[in-house]
Amino acid sequence: MKLLLTSGGVTNPSIRAALERLLGKPVGESRALCIPTAQWGHPMCGPASVQRTVAAGTGTGAAHLTGLGWASLGVLELTALPTVGEERWMPWVREADVLLVDGGDATYLHHWMHESGLADLLPSLTDTVWVGVSAGSMVMTPRIGQYFVEWPSAPDDRTLGVVDFAIFPHLDAFPTNTLAHAERWAADLGVPAYAIDEQTAIAVVDGTTEVISEGRWVQLGA
Repeated sequence: MKLLLTSGGVTNPSIRAALERLLGKPVGESRALCIPTAQWGHPMCGPASVQRTVAAGTGTGAAHLTGLGWASLGVLELTALPTVGEERWMPWVREADVLLVDGGDATYLHHWMHESGLADLLPSLTDTVWVGVSAGSMVMTPRIGQYFVEWPSAPDDRTLGVVDFAIFPHLDAFPTNTLAHAERWAADLGVPAYAIDEQTAIAVVDGTTEVISEGRWVQLGA
């Protein structure tokens, strides 16, 4: 799987160019599935924020994720998949060029990726692009730190560990997301980390990591 891990989505021409390099074709020729599941695990999200994400073209979140002009766009809700059956939903995923994974709570998303079976499918999706936004990016890391755990039922802060670094998103976007906050957060993780703003993405392909940015990012040591 090819990863494009962002804080705020595809927010500038550099990130869009990186996305199309990963896809190997224009966005307008690519089939996308949007995964809003992480939002249900975060107390600040709910029906209105999910609607803004999945209704392409409405709201800033959609503009930078679902509203990019995809050839086709569908919604894949992970909490529903266990009742659907793998014989139905797995072909939907395999036929998609890109999975657009929105933010919310990364531990909730991690839980439902395992419960749904999507986590087990990921290693076989070698040509699929994963575009993460906030928690949709953080779920690919080993840990998110207690600072970002909002789901009350989360057993701990561990996530998938597909990559070997952690991500502090929304750098400078909120008063609680300053570089000083990021440095304190990183000090307790025990893994390398990146603090990234809304104009930054991290591409990971075959173990090679590249930062794409028109904004601010900082690499923090283990």
